[in-house]
Amino acid sequence: MPTLPRTSREVQLATVPDGLPKAEHFVVAEVPLPAPDDGHVLVRNRFFHVFAALRTLIGGSVKDAPMPPVRPGDTLFGPAVGEVVSATGDSGPKVGDLVSHWLGWREYAVVPVGQVTPLGDALPDPVAHLGQGGLAYAALTRDAEVRPGDTVFVSGAAGGVGSLAGQIARLLGAGQVIGSTSSREKADRLISELGYDAAVIRGAAPIEEQLAKVAPDGIDVYLDNVGGDQLQAAIAAARPGARFVLIGALSGQMSPRGTGGTAPVELDTYQLILKRVSMRAFQGFDEQARSQWLERFGGWLRAGDITFPYVRIAGIDDAPRALQELIEGRHFGTVIVQL
Repeated sequence: MPTLPRTSREVQLATVPDGLPKAEHFVVAEVPLPAPDDGHVLVRNRFFHVFAALRTLIGGSVKDAPMPPVRPGDTLFGPAVGEVVSATGDSGPKVGDLVSHWLGWREYAVVPVGQVTPLGDALPDPVAHLGQGGLAYAALTRDAEVRPGDTVFVSGAAGGVGSLAGQIARLLGAGQVIGSTSSREKADRLISELGYDAAVIRGAAPIEEQLAKVAPDGIDVYLDNVGGDQLQAAIAAARPGARFVLIGALSGQMSPRGTGGTAPVELDTYQLILKRVSMRAFQGFDEQARSQWLERFGGWLRAGDITFPYVRIAGIDDAPRALQELIEGRHFGTVIVQL
């Protein structure tokens, strides 16, 4: 067994920001190394995922949300991959096993055995387990039921979900895949690297006008990570019988006003009725969906049919900056901190 340090470092919320979180609102604290009780394992984290929903949790969370709010003094949390370095009992992961869990943002984590998932060899790279493609896959296959030849529009296409959603839609037989993003540079990368046929750029012109130009015959499927005017534009562009799946609400989460816990938008319900548009929330990512996704994702990665775009930030000291940069839209793909 490796010699363990006496202390561990973790990222804690120092103060609740008035607006969007910045690096100065966090502190990297040194704490005593936690020891696992019966039914727990001690994990040395190697990577963790920086995700936009933390803004909402820091702002006070949302009623009925599945994750608790983060208060001053609390350690942040999120998806992580690490190595088991201490375990009690004969059941559960063993020392040396690579596992995923939800206690990122710290160098070492004590996790209940029932809350760690052994990685196995489903994916060729452990970091890929932190990708959000599983959400996109479940939304496209189960909730939107993408069909061959469909025109698919993905908002927030350069983010963790969108950077894989376009590739997945193409592999599922979509005829045209369109994404939205925040800059010409990102739009060019969506087309040259990730298989998108076209991209609309937030702020370049009204989204509805841009979408009408690149999809003059309309869209069949809309994967919504943003809400706001992009959801309005998708309704205007919808073909009869279009299927919308709502995954995220970045228009509200990334707003400098409020706490990131609401995302109001005015919708023309008359158009929804006339076009028979079905709109549903993402139905979750259960174990069955996860198993199916890992099998397909692993096969696609090994065959070179899909890539996992991510930015790797080195060291826990730069983790608060990584979150600020994610919120500011500076990164492309999933943002990962390597410890």
